[in-house]
Amino acid sequence: MPYQFTDEGLSIQAEVARFLDEHVYPAEQQFYAELEEVGPDGYPPILDKLKSEAMVRGLWNLFLPDLAADHLGTRLTNLDYAPVSEMLGRVSFAAEVLNCAAPDTGNMEILNLYGSDAVKQQWLEPLLAGDIRSAFSMTEPDVASSDATNIDLTIERVGDGYVLNGRKWFSSGARSGRCKVLVVMGKTNPTAPRHLQQSMVVVPMDTEGVSVGLDPHVFGYAERGGHPEVIYRDVRVPLDHILGEEGGGFAIAQARLGPGRIHHCMRSIGVAERALDLMVTRSLERSTFGTSLAHKGLIQDWIAESRIEIDMAREYVLHAAYLMDTVGNKSAAAEIAGIKVAVPNMALKVIDRAIQVHGAAGVTQFTPLAHMYAGMRTLRIADGPDEVHKMTIARREILKHHPGFRMHPLGESAS
Repeated sequence: MPYQFTDEGLSIQAEVARFLDEHVYPAEQQFYAELEEVGPDGYPPILDKLKSEAMVRGLWNLFLPDLAADHLGTRLTNLDYAPVSEMLGRVSFAAEVLNCAAPDTGNMEILNLYGSDAVKQQWLEPLLAGDIRSAFSMTEPDVASSDATNIDLTIERVGDGYVLNGRKWFSSGARSGRCKVLVVMGKTNPTAPRHLQQSMVVVPMDTEGVSVGLDPHVFGYAERGGHPEVIYRDVRVPLDHILGEEGGGFAIAQARLGPGRIHHCMRSIGVAERALDLMVTRSLERSTFGTSLAHKGLIQDWIAESRIEIDMAREYVLHAAYLMDTVGNKSAAAEIAGIKVAVPNMALKVIDRAIQVHGAAGVTQFTPLAHMYAGMRTLRIADGPDEVHKMTIARREILKHHPGFRMHPLGESAS
């Protein structure tokens, strides 16, 4: 490959692998037992013990390469971070242990880049320290949010503050008692050009007028912190709670979602690897018609196909990470879109094969496979559906042949 990991990256990758082996994998049963006791909106106490150990080892906030406060994190490039995130994807709570979990990662990045000094002090610092969690409030139930210019929530400047009215949903994690702050996208100027109408503001969770409504379950699973509807009724925040400038919300969203998408894909590689491990282990343990499943030609074909597909997807992700580091997120937009389509679909195929090898047990709560499948299927929608990302890729290919090509052929303006 035309890129290589740094010495620091290789060292951190090795340390994360040791940490998972020595602390996280042995704690999985305890985590799920405690989660059963505290409920989906609770906080398993084992996490504090694991976080303390991670901080002692310097395995903290590894995702934020531009962070100035070195004592709050170790800087890694996107390329160096990719194998780390893959390893974290193998265990559902591992990213949180290293303070590298969504949606906090993306929120911390934009707070770091666009937040006022007051916002950074009040919200970024406790997020970097792992003392609180956050939610990203962008998707709305009443509009097609795959086109972010559709959003309806209003952000009106009134006196020395902004007033928000509207409702969101799939604000993941907002039901958790540890979620203290929301990053909210809405319209400040509905008469401006389409991509300059939106802004982002920071809203403390306990602000008057903020309430939590419906809590959609994903394939029946009650996720930690939920994916709830958040209702904003005359919610007032100070002017310095805006991120960047008025009208900059759409651009900030793209800046946030690019790294977020690649992080999702990195973790998805780890999910697929875990599914392949489970598939192979099960095939060695079970026998049918006189031989183990591992002796069956079809099962061997599934195992081989899974290995090939995972390795191909990993190289695609590493290539995108390298481009993000070298030419920037905007120039790597088509590659980021490509992995966001390819990797979840690959992982779904691997998990599906693993479920089939497990038989009836594969669709129950007694293996992680059904939950993994639900997560990967959701990822084909989260952070932009496959179809929107394919539009990005197709447009780039068409422009190679027709530089004047426009996405709106009937004279409809996209500005």
